[in-house]
Amino acid sequence: MDGSIARPRPLLALGVRLLAAFALATMGMLVKLAGSRGAHLVELIFWRQLLTTILLAGGLALTGRLALLRTQRLPAHARRAAAGGVGMVFTYGAVLLLPLAEATTLGFTAPVFAVLLAIVLLGERIGPYRWGAVAMGFAGVIVVMQPFGGLHEGVTAAGVAVGLVAPFMVAVISFQIQDLNTTENPWSIVFWFAALSTPVAALALPFVWAAHDPVTWALILGMGLVGAAAQMLLTTSLRFGSAAVILLMDYTALLWASFYGFYVFDRAAPASLWLGAPLIIGAGLLIAWRERQLARSRVHSGE
Repeated sequence: MDGSIARPRPLLALGVRLLAAFALATMGMLVKLAGSRGAHLVELIFWRQLLTTILLAGGLALTGRLALLRTQRLPAHARRAAAGGVGMVFTYGAVLLLPLAEATTLGFTAPVFAVLLAIVLLGERIGPYRWGAVAMGFAGVIVVMQPFGGLHEGVTAAGVAVGLVAPFMVAVISFQIQDLNTTENPWSIVFWFAALSTPVAALALPFVWAAHDPVTWALILGMGLVGAAAQMLLTTSLRFGSAAVILLMDYTALLWASFYGFYVFDRAAPASLWLGAPLIIGAGLLIAWRERQLARSRVHSGE
C-alpha cells in the first residue's frame, strides 16, 4: 500500500476522480465560452480562486467547521499555490488556444511527465516498461498534433506548447498534493491554494479588467463554481487513492470534451485525435499497471 495516501479507499477514489473529470471538462467548456466573449485569462483565474475562497470559508463557517482550515504547513501550501497558479495559467491557456478535445488530450500526458519527474526529483530508476510508456505517450502527441504534416485547423504551435506545459504542472502538483494529504484535509489544501493565489491574480486584474454582459458574468460564475467543485474532487481523490491509479479516470474527460466540442462549439474531433489519443491513454495505463506491480513487489519484500 502506498504510504503517501492518507486514507486508502481505492473504489471511492476512482468514483470521486470520475466526477472530477466531468467537472474539469465542464469547466474547460465554460472557460472557452467566457474567453470567446471577451473574458481575459487573468480575470477567469481571479474569479475562480476568489469564489473558491469565499465558498469554502463561508460554508465551513456556517457549519461550524472553520477549524479545518488551521495548518502548520503554510510554506508547503505557498509552494503548492505557486505551482498551482502557474498550472492554472497554462491549463486555461491551453483551453483558450486549442480546440477543447485537443487541449484535453494533451492533458493526458501528465502520467508521462510524472515518470520523468520521479527520475529527477526522487532519483527513481525507470525500467523498460515505463520508458516504453514515455515513448508511446509522446508518439501519441505527434500523431494527434501532426507537427510535420502541418497542424490541423484550430491548432497552433503556441497552443501545443502551452498544452504540454499544463500536464507537466499537473504532475508536479500531484506530488505536492499527495504530500500535503498526509497531514492536511482536502478543505485546507483547496482553501489555502485559492486564498494564497487570489491576491497574486488581483495584482494583475486592473490591467485586464473589462465590462461584461450578464451572459458572460453567468459563464464566469458557473466556471468558478464548477472549478471549485473540481478542485475539491481532485484533492479528495488523491487522499483516498494513488495518483498512478486514479489518473485513469481522467481519460473520460475526452468523451465530455468531444461532446462539448461538437454540440457547443460545432467542431468534431479530427481523425488524428482518435488515432493518437489511444497511444497517450495506453501510455498512462501502462504506467499505472507498472506502478501497481512495483508497489506489490515492495509490499512482498517488506519495504
